[in-house]
Amino acid sequence: MARDLASAAPPRRGRLRVYLGSAPGVGKTYRMLDEARRRQERGADVVVGYIECHGRKYTEGMLDGLEVLPRLHRTYRGTEFTEMDVDAVLARRPAVVLVDELAHTNIPGGTNAKRWQDVEDLLAAGLDVITTVNVQHLESLNDVVQKITGTPQRETVPDEVVRRADQIELVDMAPQALRRRMAHGNVYKAEKVDAALSNYFRVGNLTALRELALLWVAGRVDEGLRDYRAEHNIDRVWETRERVVVALTGGPEGETLIRRAARIADRTAAGQLLAVHVTRSDGLAGASPGALATQRRLVETLGGSYHVVVGDDIPNALLGFARANDATQLVLGTSRRGRITRFLTGPGIGETTVDASEDIDVHMVTHEFTGRGRLPKLGRRHSRQRTVAGFTSGLVLPFALTGVLSQLHHTLNLTTDALLFQLGVVAVALLGGAASALVASLIASLLLNYYFIPPVHTFTIGETNNVIALVVFAMVALTVSTVVDRATRLTGRAAGATAEAETLSALAGTVLRSQDAGQAGGSVIPTLLEHSRNTFGLDSVALLSRADGSVIARSDAAGDGAADVESTEVPVGSDALLILTGRRLPADQQRLLTAFAAHVAAALERDRLAAVAAEVEPIKAADKMRTALLAAVSHDLRTPLAAALASVGSLRSPDVEFSPEDQAELLATADESLVRLNRLVDNLLDMSRLQAGALTLHLGPVHIDEVLPRALDSLDDPEAPVQPLDLELVPAVLADAPLLERVLANVITNALRYNAPGAPVLVSASTHLDQVQIRIADRGPGIPAADRDRVFLPFQRLGDTDNTTGVGLGLALSRGLAEAMGGTLEVEDTPGGGTTMLLTLPTAAEEDEAP
Repeated sequence: MARDLASAAPPRRGRLRVYLGSAPGVGKTYRMLDEARRRQERGADVVVGYIECHGRKYTEGMLDGLEVLPRLHRTYRGTEFTEMDVDAVLARRPAVVLVDELAHTNIPGGTNAKRWQDVEDLLAAGLDVITTVNVQHLESLNDVVQKITGTPQRETVPDEVVRRADQIELVDMAPQALRRRMAHGNVYKAEKVDAALSNYFRVGNLTALRELALLWVAGRVDEGLRDYRAEHNIDRVWETRERVVVALTGGPEGETLIRRAARIADRTAAGQLLAVHVTRSDGLAGASPGALATQRRLVETLGGSYHVVVGDDIPNALLGFARANDATQLVLGTSRRGRITRFLTGPGIGETTVDASEDIDVHMVTHEFTGRGRLPKLGRRHSRQRTVAGFTSGLVLPFALTGVLSQLHHTLNLTTDALLFQLGVVAVALLGGAASALVASLIASLLLNYYFIPPVHTFTIGETNNVIALVVFAMVALTVSTVVDRATRLTGRAAGATAEAETLSALAGTVLRSQDAGQAGGSVIPTLLEHSRNTFGLDSVALLSRADGSVIARSDAAGDGAADVESTEVPVGSDALLILTGRRLPADQQRLLTAFAAHVAAALERDRLAAVAAEVEPIKAADKMRTALLAAVSHDLRTPLAAALASVGSLRSPDVEFSPEDQAELLATADESLVRLNRLVDNLLDMSRLQAGALTLHLGPVHIDEVLPRALDSLDDPEAPVQPLDLELVPAVLADAPLLERVLANVITNALRYNAPGAPVLVSASTHLDQVQIRIADRGPGIPAADRDRVFLPFQRLGDTDNTTGVGLGLALSRGLAEAMGGTLEVEDTPGGGTTMLLTLPTAAEEDEAP
């Protein structure tokens, strides 16, 4: 009812404040309570929805004066637990509610499976929520934390839930300070301190977790800054973090520039290196695909990222990419052009970039190839600047050439003058094309006639030969200039095709490298969208579903301050649409967009097939398991059954008189065979239930020293050498007693099978955080590291040579039962030789142990 009343008039969404810590004990709950007291002093209505003090007296003291709502009691499998009463909080409707341990998993039976979902309900009802979470519970960092600490975290919260928080405050503490707190008993009880300090709370672990927390919060701050700049149309670079962009042309100086840029990025903490290659729509002279591939690998080796951008105006493309990625520094190489080339072609890319850089620092790095380049390759399509320069040259060059030849008219003859004019026309054609060459040839013909063909200083030609020479000159000049212009355009088209191929190659390489880097199990669509945004210099790229218009994925540039933007729509298959926002794209780049859309469509189809395969995989695995069971159990079922039948049949035979000793032996054989058969059938049934997810659990507090004797009694040899060590000193575990007995019996049976003759199997236990670790150690041959996961597969035995002692389900079933009870079963080496099976189970809560 309370939920219905709260949803009758939808209020504004509440605000979420998260205290993020690097490890338990850094003071998140204390800081949360301190903030609650300060708000209460300012007149805010604050209540405690759920708090977990873990017996820490200083934290409990902060509850004085705060209203604590009663918890909801819920019974699960015969055990009573307490949870936050969401309905009571909604009925109370405070201004602020405190909810501890955001990643907690709720006891089955409630509305939501996770506490963060309860918090979402409170926020939707308009309540402000203050909560806590540790960095190891963030979904994206879960596997990283497990590799660092060796402890899996089964309770996680999606990163997006924490990212959406209105405020995130990092609760930080130096590793040494946190260890001192633990040693003083301010975090855990005294009996847990030694184990915690020597395991999870080692200095190295805490330092790594602290760095993860700092980097995650820094990334969240960076996202907030980008959003703020986009909302306020701020396109200036804010130097909050050093991002160094190095421009690559594919020339031999590339490796020098990359290493120089990497050193600049390494000088600051969290500096980023980005390499960019600008592919012109008409091709980039001097760009070697092999050299670019080598330079890309070097960039990635140094921890940077490689990007390809399409743009005819290279300085603007470089600066646009730098501003889109909020770069603070741009590294360019000094020009490889010689002095004559620079004089003829004007300012280079570096000078133009420096002039337009504004708030981005530009480093011009010298290298051994400076000034040693060849003349620029001709044959690129004419830009507007080159066309203007061509016409200007066509007007000026003939007059300049006339002035020079007039001073040499006594030295040179008419043939030489005509050839020099013809050479000038060809030069104009190379620079500006056929139109400018036509202008130059007409002017040159008139000047040649007026100044050099007798009678001079008139447009009259006295000799027929001179008329023919002038006509031939004009025809040759026009023909050569036309051929040169056509070759230029064809070369430009070929270079453009090469540029497109290079861009598509970079796209394919980006997708493949993303999969090889560990994203093969996830979608590459975000990578494709980011690559297309960077390649075409766009503000944003979004992939929308045609069915409902929802956003499947998107990529946005930082600091988008453009006032006038254009949107381009590109179909992606029949189910999606690619929306590109930013500048207008020319026709030649539209072709590239079609190729990008094809890659995105393929990625969408791949994701769909992966989802279908994921649904089919459990069915396939179950079918494979059933097939393997049928193939494997035929002999194992037949052997004890045949032995039992033979023994009973012999006893019932009227033709043979058996002595009392023989009768006892036959009865013992039948009994042993039937016990083996019963154990095998139980294992098969339990394995089938595990595979089908139909195993019923009754979790409750179980003491190891009480379960172990029953497990030993169920062994084939109850007198087997098994030595328990101080099991009564560890607390009770939360487990199903009969299933735990089965797990211990199977693991001990396996240890006895491979143990050294005469050596006892040791069973010991210790506590680690909120878990109990049970170790079953033998002195056998041990298990190679490569086979440690394989021994937990069904129908596997060490060496796979002994098929007379069971179907090989013991360890597989034991791990499945342990995981069903919320624990783990792993393999370790026994010091001095042998194998240790490490069974980890959660510790039962103190209220669960109360009678």
